[in-house]
Amino acid sequence: MYALFEEAGKFMAGRILSEAEASAQVELDSGKRVKVKAAAMLLKFEKPAPASLLSEAAVLSQSIELELAYEFASDEEFGFADLAKDYFSDGAGTVQQVAALLRLHEAPHYFRRGGKGRYRKAPAEIVQQALLAIEKKKQVQAQIEAWSAELVAGACPEPIREQLYKILFRPDKNTPEYKAVVEASKASQTAPLDLLQKAGAIASAWDFHWQRFLFDLFPKGTGFPALQAPAITDDLPLAPVQAFSIDDSHTTEIDDALSLQGLGSGTVTVGIHIAAPGLALTPGSAIDQLGRQRLSTVYMPGYKITMLPDSVVQAYTLIEGRDCPAVSLYVTFSEDTLEVQNTETRLERVPILVNLRHDQLDDRITREWLEGEDQSDHADVPVSRATLGFFWRLAQTLKARREVVRGKPESFNRPDYSFKLDRPSNDTPPTGEETVLIGTRKRGAPLDLMVAEAMILANSTWGQWMASVGVPGIYRSQASMAPGVKVRMGTKALPHAGIGVPSYAWSTSPLRRYTDLVNQWQIIACARHGATAALAAPFKPKDAELFSIISGFDAAYSAYNSVQSSMERYWTLRHVQQQGIEELEASLVKEMGGGVWLVRADSLPLMFSVMGAQGLMRGARVRVKLGEVDLMALDVHGTVTAHLDAPVATADQEADEAEEDEALAAGPLTIAVDLNDSTQSDGA
Repeated sequence: MYALFEEAGKFMAGRILSEAEASAQVELDSGKRVKVKAAAMLLKFEKPAPASLLSEAAVLSQSIELELAYEFASDEEFGFADLAKDYFSDGAGTVQQVAALLRLHEAPHYFRRGGKGRYRKAPAEIVQQALLAIEKKKQVQAQIEAWSAELVAGACPEPIREQLYKILFRPDKNTPEYKAVVEASKASQTAPLDLLQKAGAIASAWDFHWQRFLFDLFPKGTGFPALQAPAITDDLPLAPVQAFSIDDSHTTEIDDALSLQGLGSGTVTVGIHIAAPGLALTPGSAIDQLGRQRLSTVYMPGYKITMLPDSVVQAYTLIEGRDCPAVSLYVTFSEDTLEVQNTETRLERVPILVNLRHDQLDDRITREWLEGEDQSDHADVPVSRATLGFFWRLAQTLKARREVVRGKPESFNRPDYSFKLDRPSNDTPPTGEETVLIGTRKRGAPLDLMVAEAMILANSTWGQWMASVGVPGIYRSQASMAPGVKVRMGTKALPHAGIGVPSYAWSTSPLRRYTDLVNQWQIIACARHGATAALAAPFKPKDAELFSIISGFDAAYSAYNSVQSSMERYWTLRHVQQQGIEELEASLVKEMGGGVWLVRADSLPLMFSVMGAQGLMRGARVRVKLGEVDLMALDVHGTVTAHLDAPVATADQEADEAEEDEALAAGPLTIAVDLNDSTQSDGA
């Protein structure tokens, strides 16, 4: 005697070995013995054998027309054997009965389960809805298959083209568009990016990265509405200085300038002058809302997307030849010891003598020239050697004092890289085909250090000043330099261990960073109202708006930095292609597992993976043969061909690790399409 029973939603059959009132011992065809409760027993039979029964019944069940079975079935609750008799004949045998059971079980839209082996017809309106859903599911699946076939054939359906970046990076995996890409990739055994490029959905590698960036961060485009910059109406005094700025040639948002008074008198006054949009713009205004939305200028090789419209920037930038409104910090030093004697903040108009440019002067304004070892005339430099020499001495001193607080020196082991695209103008986005020149500027070069230390001095001084009068600001702090301790943003004036200052409030770039504009409003309140500034400042202590700004800025700034890194990686790889570079010298950075190492190129801003470095140590220098460059994936691999030097200890592991994290984030590119996803439509 055999028994048919249900276990865990599946129908099984086997030989009855023994039977009691509440259960039976059943042996399956596999030889496994199971205890079956009487309540789970559906049918006892003599023949056919269990395996044959289930096989024959499964085939026969598919011939049962559900619409016809629904008509034949009783309106009252019924058993599967009853349906078999109604559908086949009164003499329906075991195979027909089990076939009816299987068909009933797989059609819940027609038949609802009751007791053991018993069913009831679903209401007619429910059946109709279910049938419509099933038909829709079939149509969706047919659409998926049709789109998939088009992709495999090298054509991209328009609905997929329209949702391309959503499919690749933020997909709803239930959509037919996504499923079609997965199915086509599987069918053609082609990676999704390659598949879509061959199908014409991606015009070029550059266009792909550009459109991905816009999709992520500027879905409404990068343009601005037509807005006029409000005039600064304050009656500002004219500062008795001749200030100069130091920036790259492509910089249009000139936020800061420097001046010097009293040189040779024993007491000198350094002026740090910051562009003052905060004197005209007000929180909540239309232009402020633009800045609040973007939060920062976005930089990339050959192009930038400014935080504020160019017309607004030009109204407040510190352009040479003008008396420009500024928030000025004057710091008085002993000329001999360079000890700070006094600080003062003024709202004023500052004459801007000249806008100096790094790329035009770095090779001439050197340490040797500033310290008198090089006696070259450089008469065309409009700022005197004495003035620049003082700023160089001051910068070194300020840096050394910070390093005492830091507990270790700042290291400038690697250069800063610059990217120049050979194109007539940077007013429009690049095409990706431009010739790219990659230059270097040693970190800590004189002009660079002068500006950096002056800005640190201003950001630290103003941060402490705001705190002293009870005015909240947006601060950057770092509790310690221990591994894993990150820089945080907040509203409290806490120390910044990494820089080596008691507090640090970004305030020196109000044209290109929104946090700086917010802090400038607060500083202006301090300058106007002194001890009562907290009552007049736009943002009050514990203001929820400040925390909202911090949260938004943190996210945006991180995203923009990631974009910049990815675009720089693109142009670096493009440079490798253009120059026909086949080998690079590099240093081992991190072992990635499986015999793979991450390396840093010596002469390019490029980190990539290599094979063949087994047995070597971090820091070892190697020669690497490059493989094929993949501009879509922002990737290139290499193979170590020679071991050059033993490892060299790095002076700043923290900086190294930050760069490693940044490089890994820049590429290779990862997409969100998972080829393990099912392509069967669920009707969604």
